[in-house]
Amino acid sequence: MNHQQYWNPVLETLPQEEIRRIQLQKFRRIFKWAYENSRFHRRLYQEAGIKPEDIRSFDDIRHVPTVEKSMMRPIQRKDPFPYGDALCVPLEDVTEFRQTSGTTGQPVYQPDTWADWEWWAECWAYILWAQGYRPTDRVFIPFGYNVFVAFWAGHYGAEKIGCEVVPGGVLDTKARILKIQELRPTAMMATPTYVLGMADTARNKMGLDPSKMNINKITCAGEPGASIPSTKRRMEEAWGAKVYDHAGATEIGAWSYECTAQSGGLHVNEGFFLVEIIDLDTGQPIEEPGRQGKMVITALDRIAQPCIRFDSKDIIQWAEEPCECGRTFRLIKGGVIGRADDITKVKGVLLAPSAIEEVVRSIKGLSDEYEVIVDKKGDVDQITLKIELLPGYEAERERVEAELKDQLRVKTNLGYRLEFHEYGSLPRYEVKARRFKDLRKMH
Repeated sequence: MNHQQYWNPVLETLPQEEIRRIQLQKFRRIFKWAYENSRFHRRLYQEAGIKPEDIRSFDDIRHVPTVEKSMMRPIQRKDPFPYGDALCVPLEDVTEFRQTSGTTGQPVYQPDTWADWEWWAECWAYILWAQGYRPTDRVFIPFGYNVFVAFWAGHYGAEKIGCEVVPGGVLDTKARILKIQELRPTAMMATPTYVLGMADTARNKMGLDPSKMNINKITCAGEPGASIPSTKRRMEEAWGAKVYDHAGATEIGAWSYECTAQSGGLHVNEGFFLVEIIDLDTGQPIEEPGRQGKMVITALDRIAQPCIRFDSKDIIQWAEEPCECGRTFRLIKGGVIGRADDITKVKGVLLAPSAIEEVVRSIKGLSDEYEVIVDKKGDVDQITLKIELLPGYEAERERVEAELKDQLRVKTNLGYRLEFHEYGSLPRYEVKARRFKDLRKMH
């Protein structure tokens, strides 16, 4: 079998005008499908006065109402159970169940047909091929296979391009490291938090050097860390491997990826998704590079529960230059910068948690783990940053503290109350980390 057939260089290198033509054609198709088959979507579009025949241009698409995750929760857990009003296929056609991680409230259920699941794998095949994965790779996936999609689709995408896949499901961290040492895989997929956590366990609890374990590439997802330079650098130094970012979501799909050119951004998988960037204040579309806005996205080929103009809350911006790899799929600069519901005002200053991560991970002597707590002292906002010194750096605490305060002030324009904790005492995470806590909402 010629596994290269799954990577289509024609689609990835088409002129933008042709890509846009395909996207409009696909959007019209998925809109008509949802209008005719989903009670939820038909009701939404009828209330807005929009019919399938009204969609003739990209300007028409911008009048289609957006959908938020909060709108999906009340329409589920009813017939056809448990998916409810947005299901577009007979229940017997659903072959895959997934649900969102629940980090922002009650999980949303996501049904997929087998065709949808093949689509997921195809999206991931694009990602992995662009990151240098080939049939000669042995891929280790240290992921607790569960009801959220995480690296399930990455597993099938790797198989689709011919890789050998080693699932590290029920193993604990030490057992996973030993399995890597035993089998010498060439690649791995995990969240940035867990990539760093595994390296820490190998070095400090097992006396092993992860950079000697044959891994030469790592694909990250679930958090913005792999697009944050200091975090990417820590992972690459720890494992002696190239680290690549990817962004996706259960209810959306695998919509973006970093390629081997590593041009400082993520390609939007434009053959399968339509991405719009919307101004947070005006709601108007942003086409020019360098202006941040929130992403509104459409999965153009997913049929069981369509994702049409979904307000992801992800903050992104278009890059100015095309990627040197030759792909014409557009780049978003710096990957996903943050989430609209995470970026918050503290003392009148907009704060993105990713800016704190960039500072903490850039300072020598600090562990990879930290925790941020925003609270009020009287009427004044207060930020507490909990950090750990690495073993052997206790004598450098004053240097670390001074450097940390200085860099936080420069990068975020805010002052912080620093708390040093014993190494290993802050929470460790395997999947999505929850390091930022805004307690002001509880008052």
